[in-house]
Amino acid sequence: MSALTERAEESTAHGQPPAPAATAAGYRAGRTLPLRVELVRQLKRRRTLVMGAVLALLPFVLVTAFAIGGEPEGRNSRVNLMDTATASGANFAAVSLFVSAGFLLVIPVALFCGDTVASEAGWSSLRYLLAAPVPRMRLLWSKLVVGLGLSLAAMVLLPVVALAVGTVAYGWGPLHIPTGGTLDAGTAAGRLVVIVAYLFVSQLVTAALAFWLSTRTDAPLGAVGGAVGLTIVGNVLDAVTALGDWRHFLPAHWQFAWADAVQPVPEWSGMIQGASVSVTYALVLFALAFRGFARKDVVS
Repeated sequence: MSALTERAEESTAHGQPPAPAATAAGYRAGRTLPLRVELVRQLKRRRTLVMGAVLALLPFVLVTAFAIGGEPEGRNSRVNLMDTATASGANFAAVSLFVSAGFLLVIPVALFCGDTVASEAGWSSLRYLLAAPVPRMRLLWSKLVVGLGLSLAAMVLLPVVALAVGTVAYGWGPLHIPTGGTLDAGTAAGRLVVIVAYLFVSQLVTAALAFWLSTRTDAPLGAVGGAVGLTIVGNVLDAVTALGDWRHFLPAHWQFAWADAVQPVPEWSGMIQGASVSVTYALVLFALAFRGFARKDVVS
């Protein structure tokens, strides 16, 4: 009989809980599942490569569309952001974000954050990761950081490629504001950074929803589809004007608040409110994900 077994029996005989088993020499919970390992695993997956290719090809599709259809023109003497798409590379990048912010950018966020845990369960490898032994909170933290990092990379990839493609196609110049006036190229680049940052923060609620669903199901498609579907429902509800001020509590209501940054003097109130709503929902959903997974009976 081993010394550990004898100590456990002695503790039980005296009415005390068994002594914890000794851990392996050199084991450190914080060193399990390093971020670089999880990042490499996710980067090698086909869905990551496909999503990156789709986002990188979108600017080329838009340039081709403008080449075939001609330069956009304002209707009824009213000029919007889309009508300035071919004015410069900065305008083209802003328009690329405008046409993709409502739906296209939701997909990589839901995919990278919703597929991460559920896919491991679907492959029946989740229990083996935990038996490595990788602490549950460490596993979730690594997967969440990598998922958010890939989501941010997707949002950065689109405007960077669009800026490069737009500069080649339409030249490097100031950003023309639909309401009149221009922003010099340096200022416009800074505003694009602000826009990308706001889009990332506004999508945190989608990321949190997808991540929470990923800890609740073994079907990756269910987690990703559920997050995308509920985001669409939010957009539909925001279109119901009868809800009045209740729409201010919907993250979708503030998804285009970044347009206030494309002004000679940026207006920050809308972006602050939108960021506050998104972060509040996200924190609640992230907390539910960690709390639920800590108590979950993992059998996959």
